[in-house]
Amino acid sequence: MAGFFRTVKEDIGAIFERDPAAKKTLEVLLCYPGLHAIVIHRISHGLYKRGWVILPRIISNIGRFLTGIEIHPGAKIGKRLFIDHGMGVVIGETTEIGDNVTIYQGATLGGTGKEKGKRHPTIGDNVVISSGAKVLGPFKVGDNSKIGAGSVVLKEVPPNCTVVGVPGRIIIKDNMKLQQKGIDLDHTKLPDPVFEELHSLRKKFFALEERLKDIERRYKDETI
Repeated sequence: MAGFFRTVKEDIGAIFERDPAAKKTLEVLLCYPGLHAIVIHRISHGLYKRGWVILPRIISNIGRFLTGIEIHPGAKIGKRLFIDHGMGVVIGETTEIGDNVTIYQGATLGGTGKEKGKRHPTIGDNVVISSGAKVLGPFKVGDNSKIGAGSVVLKEVPPNCTVVGVPGRIIIKDNMKLQQKGIDLDHTKLPDPVFEELHSLRKKFFALEERLKDIERRYKDETI
């Protein structure tokens, strides 16, 4: 029991570390549905590990009704998880989440089939999963990685990477992030792959235009 309260205290501490809007402990206890969902899950998961089936599911459903966050009691969650806003978050049965993970509203950690056994993702430490992101399948998202808003990730993500798009693709590999203190929560400055592609095409267009002008000049010189 002491371990349970210690873990919940760490969950509360994670909110103060990562949410500048959090002011008072009482405010966090009463007004943060992400915390409520995590506490309810830790209770249901404890019963689930002891072989209970129905009661943990009932407790989980109560948590979903109260918070809008669905976490299967079988999911394994590490320390200091922060679910910000939280509405619409879904975490499947065989999901494993490391320490210091941040999940934003509408994110899904789900499976891609009806097979038994491991079918949901494993999330490493210090990972940020942005709003509306879908991580689907039994693979790992490495430590210190970020999943961009609205991305659909269907394959393994190495550590220290940023993934965006549908389907998700790695656009940043930055080992320097390992040397930063704390957790990098800035998911607002993710690269835009569409913009980058258009910018690349624009540069190629101007290069071709210059080549055509050069050819025209040479042709005029030859005809004079």
